Amino acid sequence: MGCENPKWAGIGSKYAHLTSVHPCFGIKAHFKAARIHLPVAPRCNIQCNYCTRKIDKCEHRPGVAACLMDEGAAVSRLRAEMKSNPNLKVVGIAGPGDALANEATFRTLEAAVKNWPDLVACLSTNGLLAEESAERLSKIGVKTVTMTINAIDPEVGAKIYEWVSYRGKVYRGAEGAKLLIEKQLKGVEELVKNGIVVRVNTVLIPGVNAGEVPRVAEEVAKRGASLMNIIPLIPIHKFSGSRAPTCEEIEGARKVAERFLPQFRLCKQCRADACGVPGFEKVRAESSEYFHG
Repeated sequence: MGCENPKWAGIGSKYAHLTSVHPCFGIKAHFKAARIHLPVAPRCNIQCNYCTRKIDKCEHRPGVAACLMDEGAAVSRLRAEMKSNPNLKVVGIAGPGDALANEATFRTLEAAVKNWPDLVACLSTNGLLAEESAERLSKIGVKTVTMTINAIDPEVGAKIYEWVSYRGKVYRGAEGAKLLIEKQLKGVEELVKNGIVVRVNTVLIPGVNAGEVPRVAEEVAKRGASLMNIIPLIPIHKFSGSRAPTCEEIEGARKVAERFLPQFRLCKQCRADACGVPGFEKVRAESSEYFHG
């Protein structure tokens, strides 16, 4: 389950303060440290063909939360959890939409860092607004960002993204994908310049972007990303007729990408309101095999 790539040594030493407490960055922390996702970000500025945002109490996947919160309710929830859970080390914003497309994300994390400075503040994003948000996030005290990048070739991206909305204009097809990819790569670079550790998620979609995985790894590594997390397609929305990748396909993609970046292998594809120690949470039975390839 571990990674033998020597680049892991750099991650372990340079970012030991994160790998020891962040369950999405460190293997040991995955089974010891708790994190909480506060669902304050409903809006999204792109439409992925594998994503449907939803209010639901049972479905286990990204883009889903039992309810939406404003920043006041979110901070109250965090306060209660801090009192009851001594293992809570990380507070994050993971949707149900895109964290950076919602002003509540910034206000919530600012309040969290002010009240609990020892918590690691993080968020996940599609990266469209990362470049222009990097300095603000750094000033707030955000330590880690997870960005989902699924392609480098805009023609491949056009098969994955239905539309991209940026500065009042909607872009579609390869034009939209090209804009998004350019902003993502610039965003990784700017986040790193501002002292934020970047992990890149890539959704492996059989027959669509397997060839893009090493390209993504190489390009984000050049720009300073520290870690990569290849996760399986959950076949919903426009990919509802597709299949999830096999365990062998995921491990094959990881081995190729590992030439450029260390690979995280324990992702649970969490809900937008997840809370607890990820390593002790149950995953969807129909896809649990893919998380431990």
